[in-house]
Amino acid sequence: MSGIKFKQPYGKLEKNKKGKKCCSCLSRCCCVKLVAGIVGALVVILGLLVGIFTLNNPIHASCTVHWSFGISCSYVRTKIIDQIKLWNGPAGCEKGGEKCLYKLVSNSGNTLKATHETPKAHYVDDLTFTFDTEGNTCNVQGHSTSRIWYAVLDYGTNYCNLENLITGSGLNKAKGYTEQTSNGECTQYSSSNCDKY
Repeated sequence: MSGIKFKQPYGKLEKNKKGKKCCSCLSRCCCVKLVAGIVGALVVILGLLVGIFTLNNPIHASCTVHWSFGISCSYVRTKIIDQIKLWNGPAGCEKGGEKCLYKLVSNSGNTLKATHETPKAHYVDDLTFTFDTEGNTCNVQGHSTSRIWYAVLDYGTNYCNLENLITGSGLNKAKGYTEQTSNGECTQYSSSNCDKY
């Protein structure tokens, strides 16, 4: 085997000022330690950021809104369905905003399901409306959630997915109309801009 020289593939051991052997910066052990340290720091930073943002918001980009109407649930349901169908295509996106690209998924029992697609990035959010009649009052719970698993903040988009249907259909002017939600139930509710989203 004379004439064959073996190299250490990940660097060589060197002596530091105190005379102890240590790895050079290009060695495998140092690279693993460096990467592990960076990943650990990023996990801690990400955890802190998520913790700060989710103190007053849901942990995933979503929104739940509770409405009450002094009219029948069948009328409320019909108005929401009609609005979804009216905003089915891209036409409502032309002036800006996102009053477009809604799609009816199902309508059965006391539940109505739809989707909304954002016109620029084409992200899809799932919408669910649940209807409950209580005397002369129709109680509706609306829920919108992003399909993107890593979505944390949404600039109030999930709130606007629901709110735009209610205001577009004129249900916000119906007899006995009330709305209840908060930042705790609805991502970035207090800073939402439904003219834009």
